[in-house]
Amino acid sequence: MSKRLRKPVKKGKDFSEKIIKILSQSANKAFNYKQIGAKLEVDDTESRNQIIKDLKILASQNKIIESEPGKYLIKAVSKDYYEGKIDMTGRKTAYFVCPDLDDDVFIPTNNLNHALDKDIVKVYVYNKRSGKRPEGEVIEVLERHKTDFVGVIDIQANFAFVSTANPKMYTDIFIPKDKIGEAEQGDVVLVHIEDWPARADSPFGSVIKVLGKPGEHDTEIHAILAEYGLPSEFPIEVETFAQKIDTSITATEIANRRDMRNTLTFTIDPKDAKDFDDALSFKKLENGNYEIGIHIADVSYYLEEGTILDDEAYQRATSVYLVDRVVPMLPEVLSNFACSLRPNEEKYTFSAIFEITETSQVVNQWFGRTVIYSDQRFAYEEAQ
Repeated sequence: MSKRLRKPVKKGKDFSEKIIKILSQSANKAFNYKQIGAKLEVDDTESRNQIIKDLKILASQNKIIESEPGKYLIKAVSKDYYEGKIDMTGRKTAYFVCPDLDDDVFIPTNNLNHALDKDIVKVYVYNKRSGKRPEGEVIEVLERHKTDFVGVIDIQANFAFVSTANPKMYTDIFIPKDKIGEAEQGDVVLVHIEDWPARADSPFGSVIKVLGKPGEHDTEIHAILAEYGLPSEFPIEVETFAQKIDTSITATEIANRRDMRNTLTFTIDPKDAKDFDDALSFKKLENGNYEIGIHIADVSYYLEEGTILDDEAYQRATSVYLVDRVVPMLPEVLSNFACSLRPNEEKYTFSAIFEITETSQVVNQWFGRTVIYSDQRFAYEEAQ
């Protein structure tokens, strides 16, 4: 086997930044100049002498420690190293955001070292005290924000690449031939990044789902769901848990609430609304004033803290509305039935009740749990 050629380096080249990076990536391990040279892929005499010189200078600057004769490790606490998040503002522009720094730090593209948007990283900051604009270099990716991406696959003879439309994804993804799966040339696919070798320009991934052909309606909708990690279905155990919840309106619970079932109540939503989670009530009082109620479905009544249903709702955070469908926060038995203020049904709600005069002055107010009966569903056009 032929020995791999090593790159000659001009005399006087400063290795300080690369030495700092190597030692930082193995903070508890000491290296000698030969080991550092091997990592830098240099073995010529001039380069090794420069490494020895740079090690001595860094030690004199108190940036590294000579733990034993000829062996060095990074100083345990350094004010030039920070942990934070990468903010890609475009395919070629990145900043490092850290609460311990007054300003965001610019990261040149060649200093990202495989970091992607919103990754948690460790960064070495330059020019922090010199008055120049601070810049940084990613030393280590501590946590990936995202490993699944949607893109179009370009299949070659022995491999494939997937390019994404994500404006913050600056690289395509290399797919080995045996991990292309059922994908065909030009398909929109969901890929998972499995590895990113140190010397590779692109991360290595595998196709985990074929979404369809570009431009087709279902393909584009599924691409949106996959790109943003929106779960189209609930885990079976969550669905089962939700189906067992008692969603009936009971006399015991009504007794704990303000009963407004006899007050005129209605919803106003777009014609194509997928759910009805808020309502208005109206009543004229004997003193000539008006009672106006604003009601919202009491979802919390059905969510017991610490259950798998509560955990799932917490992860989803909210319902997401797409052009032709909804990705709900709660299973359908709750989102479309028990917690939907549908007409001619009694529902548990949270309410804000105001007494106002004919000149719209608020003279009284009340907030709390209620039970209502929706008399009518209006579209905006009808209400207007």
